[in-house]
Amino acid sequence: MISQGEWYLLYVSSGREEQAKRNLEQRIKYMDASDKIFQVVIPTTKEIEIKAGKRHITNKKAFPGYIMVNMQLDERSYDIVRNTYGVVGFVSADVKPIPLAKEEAEPILRRMEEAPSEVKVTFKEGDSVRVTTGPFVDFIGKVDQLNLDKGRVKVLLSLFGRETPAELDLLGVERI
Repeated sequence: MISQGEWYLLYVSSGREEQAKRNLEQRIKYMDASDKIFQVVIPTTKEIEIKAGKRHITNKKAFPGYIMVNMQLDERSYDIVRNTYGVVGFVSADVKPIPLAKEEAEPILRRMEEAPSEVKVTFKEGDSVRVTTGPFVDFIGKVDQLNLDKGRVKVLLSLFGRETPAELDLLGVERI
């Protein structure tokens, strides 16, 4: 993301980041301030979540309770941002807002564009799961090990009265 101004971090009410972003964007449009305030972003990361045996890509807030704004700071742009409903204030140790350093802002913006690398599963070691695919369909077992890097799970299944380990795909099991 190429920026015209500098990036500032804003405090907002936690859980209301989308509302604060929408309010700020409407206020920028209404007050014709798009020449000073260029972009409003909620920092997120993409995650792969597995639910009911299906992969879903979800956006997770990287910093709940914060949004980023790209702007040229002057008295008018400061007042517009500061007096927006839902915005608590600028993150700064000083009276005057301090922009994020390029070394801080660029990795956050880059991470938002990257493909998801983390896999989030709804079960953990020791949980009971049901096998949904393969030769052990409808078998119930306990999760012994998770290997998120490879997308595999080792499940202890009861076969012929013995616990037998079976290595399965994460998509092939669901929590019960």
